[in-house]
Amino acid sequence: MCQSVMLHGFVFLEENISFALMDLSELTLDREGLAAAIACEDAAFEAALCEEAYRVKVAAVGPEVYLRGLIEISNICTKNCLYCGIRRDIRCQRYELSEEEVLSAARLAASRRFGSVVIQGGERSDAAFIRKITRLLKAIKSIDTGDDPPLGITLSLGEQPREVYEEWFDAGAHRYLLRIESSNPDLYRRIHPEDHSYDRRLRALYDLKEIGYHAGTGAMIGTPFQTAQDMADDLLFYKKFDTPMVGMGPYNPHPETPLTLTGAPYPSAERRFALGLKMIALLRLLMPDINIAAATALEVLDPHGREKGILSGANVIMPNITPREQMVKYNLYDRKSLNASDVLDIAAKGIPIGYGLWGDSKHLAIEGK
Repeated sequence: MCQSVMLHGFVFLEENISFALMDLSELTLDREGLAAAIACEDAAFEAALCEEAYRVKVAAVGPEVYLRGLIEISNICTKNCLYCGIRRDIRCQRYELSEEEVLSAARLAASRRFGSVVIQGGERSDAAFIRKITRLLKAIKSIDTGDDPPLGITLSLGEQPREVYEEWFDAGAHRYLLRIESSNPDLYRRIHPEDHSYDRRLRALYDLKEIGYHAGTGAMIGTPFQTAQDMADDLLFYKKFDTPMVGMGPYNPHPETPLTLTGAPYPSAERRFALGLKMIALLRLLMPDINIAAATALEVLDPHGREKGILSGANVIMPNITPREQMVKYNLYDRKSLNASDVLDIAAKGIPIGYGLWGDSKHLAIEGK
């Protein structure tokens, strides 16, 4: 039977949660059932949950894994999030890829038939950066992909004014990932400085959806101060927002960030990895036809983390195609994985790869993509 647990003094499950969950057949996908499943540390239950989620994934969206070539354009950031290794006030070696470096990476993605790229970076809203992204979007769309469609483009560049989102959408981006980080406004405030606004983050997500983006979101898993109910609420937030794609992953502390330096306790690495897989599996059961990424953060905790994420219900991986000399500087958290063998590892398991496909979410039921 699942029970509440104490992890290094961290109260993981509040007292009002039922512990009636005995096996997978008793799982319910309401707040109480999700929280009980999240708190359960029974290995047999976790394995059965992940196996069932993989079965549901194959039935709902097919066995293919979609590829997104990840281009980390810059670690320069105007934000000061308390958990982030590229926050504005942290000391690190800053960089910004040139336009040719970005286009070279995108051409590499096209040559490998990845189908899509993700441009990710620290949050900036200066005019020069905005114009640069607009030029890059138009240039990437013109890259020759042979018989495949033009490269699909996802952006993950933080909160922006609505008119900037519109400019980038018109230039060729059609997916945007903006993580909520926590759907609990109080927890959001505890892990962000005072000048960060939960309401502004939420408004940005709805702006993206209204403009026409496939608006994705996600949250950290296993942060200090987070409860099982918080994580259950994150899953229910994704469903309420009706997101077509989610990128979430385990919290991996950076040693020089304020959140780490507070000494606030959080689950062990083993538990955070198990929670990462479990959250993928529960989300797949809750929203069977969306895209779920096997996050890079999983591989910090397990050398086959993304592969195990796929086998727990995820259907997207993002091979990092940033130039290696800059990749090592995009240090969001400690011990960032530089593994580039994801595709080979997954193909070796007999899982088909969706080469040359945009891999848009079937949740949107959009034809011709």
